[in-house]
Amino acid sequence: MAAELVEAMNMVKSFRVSDLQRLLASMGRSKSGLKQDLVGRALRLVQTEYSPELLKNVRQLYESRFPRTSGWLAARRPEGIPVSYSSLSSTPSATSQEAEYLNGITKPMATPAPEVKLVPLPFYQTLETLLPPTELIAQNNEKLQDSQCIFELTPSQADQIRNASEIRPGIRSIQVVLRICYTDSIGVQEDQYPPNIAVKVNQSYCHVPGYYPSNKPGVEPRRPCRPVNITPWLHLSTVTNRITVTWGNFGKRYSVAVYLVRMFTASDLFSQLKLCSVESAERCRERIQDKLRFDPESEIATTGLRVSLICPLVKMRIGVPCRVLTCAHLQCFDAVFFLQMNEKKPTWTCPVCDKPAPFELLTIDGLLSEILKETSEEIEEIEYLTDGSWRPISDDKEKEKERERSDTPEYSLVDIWPRGAAAAGGVSAGPAAPPGGVVVDLTLDSSSEEEGGGGGGESEDTEDSADSPTPKRGRYNYDKDLVTAY
Repeated sequence: MAAELVEAMNMVKSFRVSDLQRLLASMGRSKSGLKQDLVGRALRLVQTEYSPELLKNVRQLYESRFPRTSGWLAARRPEGIPVSYSSLSSTPSATSQEAEYLNGITKPMATPAPEVKLVPLPFYQTLETLLPPTELIAQNNEKLQDSQCIFELTPSQADQIRNASEIRPGIRSIQVVLRICYTDSIGVQEDQYPPNIAVKVNQSYCHVPGYYPSNKPGVEPRRPCRPVNITPWLHLSTVTNRITVTWGNFGKRYSVAVYLVRMFTASDLFSQLKLCSVESAERCRERIQDKLRFDPESEIATTGLRVSLICPLVKMRIGVPCRVLTCAHLQCFDAVFFLQMNEKKPTWTCPVCDKPAPFELLTIDGLLSEILKETSEEIEEIEYLTDGSWRPISDDKEKEKERERSDTPEYSLVDIWPRGAAAAGGVSAGPAAPPGGVVVDLTLDSSSEEEGGGGGGESEDTEDSADSPTPKRGRYNYDKDLVTAY
């Protein structure tokens, strides 16, 4: 079952627009929109409506386009792959739901919400449906409502939970979770909490995720709506479990559901990504050539595309390059960091273009993986060329640095000579002054000025000095105009 689902999803990812439209139309879904919308819609259809009829349609469409490669794909399909998504419409277990349902009302008076389906979550694989999506019903006109539901675990389900391994201290891999969403039969619904929510399981309140604080001024804190783990408060036996949901009745309709799930970690999803979603280097080169192909209607010819080797998430060198199939850019991000961040705070948004990045559309870039192995740590950026090749652009940065150094103006040296180095009419006491240099005697002080000016001669430029103003003197009474750099 899991292997067939992975095979069907891989087939859908290779469909053209016409194939996607035929598949969606055959299942009564809308076939309008861009290709990326059609791909996402078809993948969600395969996940939520998986059936032999749907698998047959997918196979026929795939074999009509690739008549010789369908056997190859089946032969190369990895077996035993853990799948983190499955249909949420599996058959409910035979429990006391037959006698009592939501709010303590008998089943004929309160039926499950019509065709409400929750979106599959990558970190949760649904094993069994303990309570299908059922609407919360207000009992009076009060704003704060209490709704109850009951269910029982079978001995095998209790054993599964009891014998499950721990993925983290105190958290088992097999859990019973409560999910809440809007009561809407159109499409799949994301988890959504009602206002003033509180969940009590067998007379004990359980933890509900709180609000994320916002660092931006004027932006209200956001509450992550994820499944509520109610396992620690359950009776792991045939004793009836009772859940009380306190919620705010402010006009919107909500439904609750209870599932037995297997929880995955980021490392589990990464292992699945490496097995199922790696785009070959040849296919990546074809994608580059398609983007750089000359367009006669365009006034600007694109001869190259630059791609950074630094992950936009953590500003570090990419370890495993990952992209979203429906994104138009070639820039990648690190797959490990992306999965770890979504494990803590699930947003599933592309860090490059901010478009939706669901797990089933992620792929590892085989070409950039090879480039990262071939390049050194100093290379931070490359450029893809029209023929599918690439080149590092670190040399350009070095040339720019050399150009900046060459543009720096050059000044002649100012040589400072000791006192008495060049005596008038005598032999120099020190090394000869270089030609073209400026000799500055910094040993002059008030006493030497008196020696030179009191008993000696006057300046040769007596006429000019009479008309010119008295030169400014510094702290040590030497002319400031002497220190001049040409």
